[in-house]
Amino acid sequence: MNNRKPASNQVLAAIPTKDYQRLRVQLEPVTLKFERVLYEPGQAIRHVYFPIDCLVSLLTAVDKRRTLEVGMIGNEGMTGMPFILGMGVSGVRALVQGGGNALRMASGPFRIEFDRNRPLQRALFRYTYALMAQISQTAACNRFHDAEARLARWLLMTRERVGSDEFPLTHVFLAHMLGLRREGVTEAASALKRRKLIIYSRGQIQILDVKGLKASSCACYRIVNKVFQRAAIAA
Repeated sequence: MNNRKPASNQVLAAIPTKDYQRLRVQLEPVTLKFERVLYEPGQAIRHVYFPIDCLVSLLTAVDKRRTLEVGMIGNEGMTGMPFILGMGVSGVRALVQGGGNALRMASGPFRIEFDRNRPLQRALFRYTYALMAQISQTAACNRFHDAEARLARWLLMTRERVGSDEFPLTHVFLAHMLGLRREGVTEAASALKRRKLIIYSRGQIQILDVKGLKASSCACYRIVNKVFQRAAIAA
């Protein structure tokens, strides 16, 4: 890897070059495949990941069969956030929702570097603030907003993190993400499809009208975006 900072991950891009150099030698490029599990609840966090063009969902278990997405991490952040708070185990399942590239670092060396790298600390503390706000807003959204608005929000947030208007998606997977029955997913997706906002078939979804999708989304999408913008401005 060369000495340039990977601007495609916003946490790493926020670190001054001189402070990034020690971190750089420990970062390993990896390709994360769709549906790969990075962490399970109660298991040790062995690596942290800085997504570049992939997307990781944070899932909490409802029961033995069902899970619900409580947050998502793309190139704006890092997985393994409990580790910077002194917790070496994950509280959620971290599942690759959109395959792509990332940089990873073993948890031991990362902890050493985090403790001495003040710019990295500041960047990750700001990101923790924004991620906590996203998780809180997602909980409220899942409880109070209808399926169509939630699906629109989820598609917009996914689009921004994978950097594409098209990505793989199945009814079963989306039902887990939104805590809906498959029938509810079908109804919500069909409503967006009838208004020509998306195309959805054979496990693939394509966003056709971003502006229209934003109009269909609940206010949670804008609220979360403002929090992330505030955290970035504070850099």
